[in-house]
Amino acid sequence: MKEYSENQSTLKSGQARVAATGFLSLFSLIGIMFYGLTFFYDFWVQEFGWTRATVTSGNAFAKILVGLFGFVVGYLIDRFGPRKMMLAGILMAGGAVIGLGLMTSLWQFYVFYIFSALGYMCGGPLPNQVLTSRWFDKARGKAMGFAYLGIGIGGMLAPQIAKALNVEFGYRHALVILGVTMIVLSFPMAWFVKDNPPHTGDSASTDKPEEPKRDIKAILKTRAFYLLLIGSMCSIGAVSATSQNLKLFFSLDLKYSQTQAANVLSLILAASIFGRLFMGWLADKIEKKYVMLLIYCLVASAIPLLYFATTPGVIYVFAIVFGIGLGGDYMIIPLMAAELFGVKVMGRVMGIVLTGDGLAEAIMPWMVGWIRDISGSYANGFSVLIVLAIVGIITVILTPKRMPAN
Repeated sequence: MKEYSENQSTLKSGQARVAATGFLSLFSLIGIMFYGLTFFYDFWVQEFGWTRATVTSGNAFAKILVGLFGFVVGYLIDRFGPRKMMLAGILMAGGAVIGLGLMTSLWQFYVFYIFSALGYMCGGPLPNQVLTSRWFDKARGKAMGFAYLGIGIGGMLAPQIAKALNVEFGYRHALVILGVTMIVLSFPMAWFVKDNPPHTGDSASTDKPEEPKRDIKAILKTRAFYLLLIGSMCSIGAVSATSQNLKLFFSLDLKYSQTQAANVLSLILAASIFGRLFMGWLADKIEKKYVMLLIYCLVASAIPLLYFATTPGVIYVFAIVFGIGLGGDYMIIPLMAAELFGVKVMGRVMGIVLTGDGLAEAIMPWMVGWIRDISGSYANGFSVLIVLAIVGIITVILTPKRMPAN
């Protein structure tokens, strides 16, 4: 009894560290880096004379190149644990943001974006999804929601902090400060976290029957895997292309001031906080498939509102609806994967899924920016994203709730 009590105490303490680690690393590597960097796109257009396609191509080029190694990263996480990968990823991501503040040419822009993508792959969602799934079972949805709360809070604060730093120090020094902040916030907690809970191998459950063994080769032959992959690629592509082009759309097309643009971007990420908490809670209450369907419907219904962005009040409705969908989108994918395939092959499964999602996350923002450059309007690009989001909804409808035991 005493040993059991000690194990439970150790488990709860470890779970708290895991949740804090997930929160801080996602706060830094996605909240600050992924959403924060978009705030500087219009500065690069104005200083270097680059097109919209160029400033969004750094993310595309890096994600495609690095994304090809997603399965390798997943294998390394399953084999050696997520902690070491997270530590390396945090250093690469923070260093990349610092480098973008110091760059003077296009080739440097691409090099630092490659390191940002490596940091994202090694220290971002993938290792955190595996770590959280190992340590949590019954409350996995709430735990994942709390960790992903870091994205919402980081993304909400990033435009405001970037705006203030830019006013005080200029945009270059603002990037350097943000990069240093990322490392200082997330590295220490990741250093002390453990890969697995005590005496439970790769699963946090002490009272749940051993999950059936699943072979990764067999999983890759299932219809469910490809529906999850295609659906997540479509929705992530729509979400990322929208969010990556919003600052350009606001500042250069709608002529918003830096303050106006920052406020709308912050509202989106504030709404995403509610989305992550609510969808995480809901995923523990009802079938995760239906939660995923709700999230994808929110994304698909929000994008058309951008056609009416000049109508008073509409942009704020868009910000809230899109933000709630954004908050749940990235979080629901690993929860659905764990439900379908279990946690023992989570690293490899999500390594492949995140590779596909990374390609969509890379190509679609660039494509929408390119369409804007050649057409003079974002209208056609937004249409493509609406179709993409609808395809994502259809794939979720076709995806099973869970896989039968072998």
